[in-house]
Amino acid sequence: MNLWVHPEPLADLAGAKDFYRERAGVKLAASFIDEFERLAKVGDICKQPMRRFPYTVIYKPLADEIRVLAVAHQSRKPRFWRGRK
Repeated sequence: MNLWVHPEPLADLAGAKDFYRERAGVKLAASFIDEFERLAKVGDICKQPMRRFPYTVIYKPLADEIRVLAVAHQSRKPRFWRGRK
């Protein structure tokens, strides 16, 4: 199964990764990306909160790919990703 990530979540990921790298170091930033990659492989649900971070990965499972629509902070801008397909 292919993984397609909308361009805007790539920016969401980069911003969060940079935040964790600046505040806590490279190891925590790498853990954040690892957690995203773990969730991106799950295809049977549309929203999945990260375990260690206040983010939710929002995606749409399709027949041949998973489309990641957002990496959303749980305390900011709810439903900002609604127009993404």
